Amino acid sequence: HVQLVESGGGSVQAGGSLSLSCATRGYTRRSGCLAWFRQVPGKDREGVATIDLEGNTKYADFVKGRFFISRDHTKTNLFLQMNSLKSEDSAMYYCAADGPRTVAAVTSLNAQVYNYWGQGTQVTVS
Repeated sequence: HVQLVESGGGSVQAGGSLSLSCATRGYTRRSGCLAWFRQVPGKDREGVATIDLEGNTKYADFVKGRFFISRDHTKTNLFLQMNSLKSEDSAMYYCAADGPRTVAAVTSLNAQVYNYWGQGTQVTVS
């Protein structure tokens, strides 16, 4: 049974920083990408950042240079450091696992190709 548990969301003023964490439990396919997505009511879930087993990363244009994705040496914990936050970054943030083999895949920021999801953590920027 695979379980993803996010933590670290909250409220912050514009220009501030937040760090999100995701603990993966029972996920044995270490070769798939792990990723962060976000969603606001009425809109599709959008890819934010993804990382593969080799540590290669890919970011959505709207977070490049501000957000940084990482995973620990066990490859089971995922992180997202969010800096210079803007009001438009407000959303529910989701951790996802079991994506493509590499971030080079054109679908690596496509929510439809990830098989496991966390419950989400709310980020509010005012």
